[in-house]
Amino acid sequence: MEQDYLIAGHRIRVEGDRLVQRIEALPGFPVFKTKSGGEPLCQFITTLNQAPVFEQVYYRSEIDGIVSRFGRYTDGYVFDMTFPDAEPLSMWMIQDARIAYFTGNFAPILLRFACWIAYGVAAAPLGTVAIHTSTICYQGKVVLFLGESGTGKSTHTRLWRENIEGAVLLNDDSPILRIIDGKPWVYGSPWSGKTPCYKNESYPLAACVRLSQAPFNKIEQLNVAQGYGALHPSCPPCFAYDDALYDSISGTLSNLLSNVPVYHLSCLPDAAAARLSCETIFGVCEK
Repeated sequence: MEQDYLIAGHRIRVEGDRLVQRIEALPGFPVFKTKSGGEPLCQFITTLNQAPVFEQVYYRSEIDGIVSRFGRYTDGYVFDMTFPDAEPLSMWMIQDARIAYFTGNFAPILLRFACWIAYGVAAAPLGTVAIHTSTICYQGKVVLFLGESGTGKSTHTRLWRENIEGAVLLNDDSPILRIIDGKPWVYGSPWSGKTPCYKNESYPLAACVRLSQAPFNKIEQLNVAQGYGALHPSCPPCFAYDDALYDSISGTLSNLLSNVPVYHLSCLPDAAAARLSCETIFGVCEK
């Protein structure tokens, strides 16, 4: 059994009954199903083989008791996630082969994130990166709102939707930035965090805005170095420790910075902040 998905214009082919069925059941993925055919960017394959041993752990995190590790083994990249006292999910990819092997615990919370890692590794060399943002679509373009968790990204895009006519949400957690013919485009994805917003749509990027909480509303455009500093923390943190992945992502961000402005918005959680960012980017906004 196999099933293809088209994510940010890249074909992903899932093979093996168990993996196909489990990914099909993940919220968001059915929206991106497509007919089989054509050369895939990457194949996701079920295997009964034992996962390779880490030679180097680049990144380790623990959230809600789930431990994640990303690093390298002899022939490529390896990733695993573990519940307390449970079998881990393991995923590994041979360098440059664009085949991701999955084995172990296919619990939805683990499998969803492992697919995100596998897609990110395969797509990075092609000017593509998932960005941790809440993303609004307005007048046929999108704006990426960046910031650490809890800074108000989702609140700010909600204020756009409530106060600016025609503003709609594209994705609330992990849209995909892709450089096409030298220009940055943003795609919806199967990964949208706590807000279920799964749209197989794409739009040119108008601007990026880094948010911070403040007792006032003020927006300023950043220079290139400041813009890079605003964008980089929202890229996959585990990829920053690998030279090849880091170089690919840096190239993608550099292209973005040469094409669109990046702002910093100090703001209150109010309608005036949404209108300020909209008017700065688009000149006028419909109330």
